[in-house]
Amino acid sequence: MDPHAEDRMRPELEKVAPGTPLREGLDYIIAGRTGALIVIGDEENVAPLCNGGFDIDTPFVPQRLFELAKMDGAIILDGECQRIIKANVHLVPDPGLPTRETGMRHRTAERVSRQTAALVISISQRREVVSLYLGGERIILDQIEVLLAKADQALQTLQRYRNRLDDTLDRLTELEFDDLVTLGDLTEVIGRFELVRRTAHEVARHITELGIEGRLVRMQADELTATVDDEYGLVLRDYIRDRGPRKVAAAKAHISALPPDQLFESAYIARALGLAEEIHTNEDHLRPRGLRVMRRIPMLPTSVVNRIVERYGTLQGVLAASVQELDDVDGVGARRAAAISEGLGRIHEHVRGYASP
Repeated sequence: MDPHAEDRMRPELEKVAPGTPLREGLDYIIAGRTGALIVIGDEENVAPLCNGGFDIDTPFVPQRLFELAKMDGAIILDGECQRIIKANVHLVPDPGLPTRETGMRHRTAERVSRQTAALVISISQRREVVSLYLGGERIILDQIEVLLAKADQALQTLQRYRNRLDDTLDRLTELEFDDLVTLGDLTEVIGRFELVRRTAHEVARHITELGIEGRLVRMQADELTATVDDEYGLVLRDYIRDRGPRKVAAAKAHISALPPDQLFESAYIARALGLAEEIHTNEDHLRPRGLRVMRRIPMLPTSVVNRIVERYGTLQGVLAASVQELDDVDGVGARRAAAISEGLGRIHEHVRGYASP
């Protein structure tokens, strides 16, 4: 499933997550081995596909869904799963629509999802498989035990990627202080950020599917991804040609769309950052503005950091400035200027100590 389709499916997965009334009703149907075809939402476009059945318009109750599923026809719910609109309905979607399914129930489900914006759920009577269809895309619901195992594996991968990201960020900081950053170094860091973000996205899907069973997984994932987006944004703003918010957002979107085999290719990263005309090889030298490093200094407002960057242009320019020169920047003052100088020194010592064997 492509990422855009997965994003569209995520709110629908929340409706069938453990702990929801709809999931309780689905569990009843699976336990009863009755099978079912359930259509949720987009009543305006679903109605012309309905033939026969009963107009019941009654509040949704899990047990009621189970009882109605004992009949052969489809069950129609409103978009919020608050009411059961119809039951025992024969659905007649366009037979010319393509389908990859073989069974009648699943073929109907896929075609209805292609012809409408509804979420269609098909439960196999014999195999006890729950399939969700939206826009012709299909997701099979896993059992809780399987989901937990997948989430745990994804969390372990996320932990490894976060550890590697932290290592590369420390190395980047040391190179920035020594004025030795190359395009290859920056590409490595950005690629690591993307691996963390993509794995976190996968974990988030498992959390959605787990519902109330995913609280511990969510806590672990939140801890592992804390500060990642902020740090990523600062890295981009440090090196992008135009650090305006729209340009940074566009660069992030461009990089997030890169396939895995291009993620660590410097040419694609340089193009995303607007540097392709002046930077051509991995060894080409880059100079950061210093936004990320200065944000690590306690009690230093973003507005002051921005004014310092506007004055000196690069981190090396800031490092070369005396306390008196920093004091001249609007909003800094003598005490803050001294704190900036001392703070940069501490950060430099920290990364040097980290890099020492």
